[in-house]
Amino acid sequence: MRKPGAARSLSRRQFLHASGMAALLANLPVGWAGRVFASDAPEKTTIRFGIIALTDCSSIVMAHELGLFKKYGIDSVISKEASWAVIRDRLILGENQATHMLYSMPYASTMGLFGAPQKPVVIPFVINRNGQAITLHRKYLGQGVQQPQQLRPLVAAAQQQGSPLTFAVTFPVGTHAMWMRYWLGAAGIHPDKDVSLITIPPPQMVANLKVGKMEGFCVGEPWNARAVFDKIGYTVITSQQIWKDHPEKVLAFSEEFVEKNPKTVKAILRAMFEASQYIDNLENRERVADIVSRPQYINCPKEVILGRLLGTYDYGNGNPVAEDPDYMTFFVRHTNFPWKSHGVWFLSQFRRWGMVQEPPEYHRLVDRVNRPDIYREVAKELGLDVPAEDYKTEILFDGVLFDPAKPEEYARSFPLHNVLGA
Repeated sequence: MRKPGAARSLSRRQFLHASGMAALLANLPVGWAGRVFASDAPEKTTIRFGIIALTDCSSIVMAHELGLFKKYGIDSVISKEASWAVIRDRLILGENQATHMLYSMPYASTMGLFGAPQKPVVIPFVINRNGQAITLHRKYLGQGVQQPQQLRPLVAAAQQQGSPLTFAVTFPVGTHAMWMRYWLGAAGIHPDKDVSLITIPPPQMVANLKVGKMEGFCVGEPWNARAVFDKIGYTVITSQQIWKDHPEKVLAFSEEFVEKNPKTVKAILRAMFEASQYIDNLENRERVADIVSRPQYINCPKEVILGRLLGTYDYGNGNPVAEDPDYMTFFVRHTNFPWKSHGVWFLSQFRRWGMVQEPPEYHRLVDRVNRPDIYREVAKELGLDVPAEDYKTEILFDGVLFDPAKPEEYARSFPLHNVLGA
């Protein structure tokens, strides 16, 4: 027999339960369709995303503009930064909680290279592959320079005059530095002895080429296309011609943030997956170009962005416009998977060029920085196919095999390197 007052007590519990549910539902984001449950709710809902004015920031921008971050409970703020050094510093200081970042930068931060504070940074998601290039000043087109080997006599002449040729990259240990170094090194030009490498932020590349500050640069789009559009430079090689389907930018977080906010990170990745799929539908790329061209993002004419985003390349060298099947990808062919072997490759280049004096702890570092475990968890929830392995071999344009099981041997195998005692 129910005790007196039991009915009133039960009603009170029901009321409290209903009130709590009403409060919870009231705080859900606009447009919520029932996909984010209480157990999945982000620990931190307001997230600042750092970006650089490059075409490959598109998935972050589109996740914001399409309301995908909001869909998964994230109030996104996009913060356009002036340089990759600012991107690094604002992540380390916690001013930005997630960021567009060159693939190799989380390793440099985790290792404390080039004067950076030693702050562990992780990669649970790769933003894009391909879509970078090396562009030379138009004066070299008239001298017939189409291959790096054709630069060698010009490099030698400049050295004899005591004024080495200058080339720009976007960050000392960034991806563009690695593509430029690899390209020059394959032609027998030592990037640290035969030429001068300087650092210029991506949006400033074209202006500096125009005033003669350097002979060429390596950067992401749309700045190679902009140099062609402005008739200042010509693209001598794309990054996908150096390494087909190479990793490029990542969505990076501090290790501390990931540990404290795992649900937030997963919510962000869900939105990024959707944005990446949207962009890799080529029918959507004109809209993407229209949005990312805006002043608050890239601040560049839409037509300069759209051509190479669609794989249509005017190299500016007098040849007909070409269709490149290996254009920038954001989702297809497991673009977003953070292969540990890719991390080992970048560490091998740090070693090759003397950025570290001793062999790094290759696999310990990649286990800490690359987080395919987080990726797999979210991809499984979304029903996406995931690679079974974390490592694979690669072959770049010079035909040299990269075996991630032998990174030190690989770093020492090149005729040009800065490995002491090799």
